[in-house]
Amino acid sequence: MPRLITVLAVTALLWTGCYSFRGVSIDPSVTTYYVEQFTDNALNAQPALSQRLAEDLKEKIRTESRLVFTDTDPDIEFKGIIVRYEVTSEAPQPGETTAINRLTITTAIEYINNVNEEKGWKKNFSFFYDFPSSQDLSSVEDDAVDAISNQMMEDIFNAAFTDW
Repeated sequence: MPRLITVLAVTALLWTGCYSFRGVSIDPSVTTYYVEQFTDNALNAQPALSQRLAEDLKEKIRTESRLVFTDTDPDIEFKGIIVRYEVTSEAPQPGETTAINRLTITTAIEYINNVNEEKGWKKNFSFFYDFPSSQDLSSVEDDAVDAISNQMMEDIFNAAFTDW
């Protein structure tokens, strides 16, 4: 029985280097990344939103991959444009009012793989945050942007670094 436990322990240690439960799959020859400052083409967006989203993406990659940030000849690059920052009315109620408002942010992301150009792509990523219509956007905007950014960065990261 102790021999079986030893074999299982060694097998588990060997597999930890080969597989990640997140499914992150980065070519071993890719070691560096760069995230360009996002461009803001959306009406009514917070002035600092483009910088915030770029920094959030840098941080996501830094903390959840082995890649090193560099602005000199990076192996992979991300470019982003904020294309939509919009509040819409949802959940209509009698009397032409709404119960819920929705903030939606959409970004157009270009992923450039300088090691393997075939893996590059351009995609839009969008997420939303619902809040009661009795609240003003300015009172929930920070929480809304946090929630939207967290989900959007997860989606961008997964599109770039997982094979799922």
